[in-house]
Amino acid sequence: MNYQSIDELLAIAKGAEGKHFDEFDVKGRLSSTGNKGGLGQIIEEGLFGYEINSDSEADFGELGVELKVTPVKINKNKTLSAKERLVLNIINYMKEVDYTFETSSFWKKNENLLIMFYLWEQAVNRKDYKILKSVLFTYPAEDLEIIKQDWQIIVDKIRAGKAEEISEADTMYLGACTKGASKNSLRSQPYSKIPAMQRAFSLKQSYMTSIARKYLDKDKVVSFTSKQELQEKSLEDILKERFEPYIGLSVQEISNKIDYVINPSNKSTIANMISYMLGIKGTKLDDIEEFAKANIQFKTIRLEPNGKPKESMSFENVDFNRWLLDSFEDSQFYERFEQTKFLFIVFEYRTPYTKGLDRTAYFKKIVLWNMPEATIQNELKQMWSEGRYVLQNGVKLVPTKRGMSNNLPKATDNPVTHIRPKATNAKDKVKLPDGQMITKQCYWLDRNYIAEIVKN
Repeated sequence: MNYQSIDELLAIAKGAEGKHFDEFDVKGRLSSTGNKGGLGQIIEEGLFGYEINSDSEADFGELGVELKVTPVKINKNKTLSAKERLVLNIINYMKEVDYTFETSSFWKKNENLLIMFYLWEQAVNRKDYKILKSVLFTYPAEDLEIIKQDWQIIVDKIRAGKAEEISEADTMYLGACTKGASKNSLRSQPYSKIPAMQRAFSLKQSYMTSIARKYLDKDKVVSFTSKQELQEKSLEDILKERFEPYIGLSVQEISNKIDYVINPSNKSTIANMISYMLGIKGTKLDDIEEFAKANIQFKTIRLEPNGKPKESMSFENVDFNRWLLDSFEDSQFYERFEQTKFLFIVFEYRTPYTKGLDRTAYFKKIVLWNMPEATIQNELKQMWSEGRYVLQNGVKLVPTKRGMSNNLPKATDNPVTHIRPKATNAKDKVKLPDGQMITKQCYWLDRNYIAEIVKN
């Protein structure tokens, strides 16, 4: 079925707002539990009246519009977020290297998106999911500059014969997510004999959250870049320029320079100070548009005079049930390091640690970092595999003079990551899958590994 205009298309989509998917299920797809793409197909067939296809052209080729049906969810804190990334088209490694951005498969298919948001609710049958809003989405000028840079990063890796090293966290807004996670999902690449995991262009979950909040929540965020800047420099270069005037200054000297009063009792005081350093006063890092869209999370590193942090870097508490039941590609560890880019704010002490000595920390540098795919597939996966084996066979808890030891992966087992307790006290415990109670555990990046990241 051909449509005469984008306005006609959008009017039909908006007519579905407030309705449920069972109203459009003309082919009984809702009775098929194994059809992950079913909801989008239901809309294609039942609302727009066209047959399912896998063409490289946009769904509505005559109008240059691609249809995407995507879920949002309500979080525990009542905020709205995208439930998942928006998967676009499969990357053909053999062909993509011959394109410019303007002729790329991504741009050809996804220049204009008709996005239909629906509300995902865990306790609701999918036939009763409600369609919330339909929007014709075109990329804002500032976003498009970053997306062009992202596409170039992905293609440059393919041209370098390193498609197997592509990671979703390499880029800011436009990702290259894995599509299929088995040996059968491997694809050939043009400049290397090493097969690479099949990947698809995708808009990151964090980017989709920003879109959803813009249209559904009227969310307002603050940007620290401009289209003109992004046409000339990468986001990383802009960040380095913003922080450069503070290199070598103490925390107190920085606070004086930017007229920001540090409150030691406020856990967010350093994050707020960083916003001031970027020139955005009174805005949390999570509210800065570029950070939110790219899923950039910040961590403070304090180096000792020897160039190493005193402690390893902690992350979230371990979800042991998820560790036991999920595949590696669905694990919390893979999710964290495959999808997240980190902004490390690095300070250094110039005098050695002495108990009771109040030392001054000086700003050294920033590092915009994501874990390399080779590290994810080797050291990180090794830790996951060893820990899962322990969980499958039962964790061994042994009383010691200091409390309780266990046989989960330790720092001596892996140069990158390990499991260690992080709890308010010894009574702060969680139940293991085998029923035993264990002090809450975190996963950590080893302090020597952190030192190498900062050094390089």
